[in-house]
Amino acid sequence: MVTYHEITPDGLANLKQEVADLKAIRPAKIKNLAEAAALGDRSENAEYSAAKRELRQLEGRLRYLDKLIRYAKVTAPAASDIADIGNKIKLKFNDDNDQATYELVGPAEAGMGADKLAVNSPLGAAVRRHHVGDTVTVTAPSGTYQVTILAIQAD
Repeated sequence: MVTYHEITPDGLANLKQEVADLKAIRPAKIKNLAEAAALGDRSENAEYSAAKRELRQLEGRLRYLDKLIRYAKVTAPAASDIADIGNKIKLKFNDDNDQATYELVGPAEAGMGADKLAVNSPLGAAVRRHHVGDTVTVTAPSGTYQVTILAIQAD
């Protein structure tokens, strides 16, 4: 069974750009490996081992990104009063009255920026599909707290 994951159009574009960037440096990594292999005995060749490891990591990342892109379900932000993927949400943390603005994104995009909030995180899951003015309880590993949704806007 294939599992698709939600992603914003910007997130998909960022993944495709990372693939292009990695493919651009791939020939240099292959050349480094060939040069290191030409140095002699591979069993005691630290340069060869390092070059091989770097190329293997690059190839692994390319396979991972390819899978993310192939199984992506692009979700465009909708102008709505319900918090969902692609929307920017302004939250008030009720315990200390701090405010923060985040963009709700799919799990694959969570590491792409400080203001990205994955919908599978405790905070993201708690606010998803709620309305402006709703106060929700977030159950996190460190305990529970409440946040109020102050604003929702499509990006």
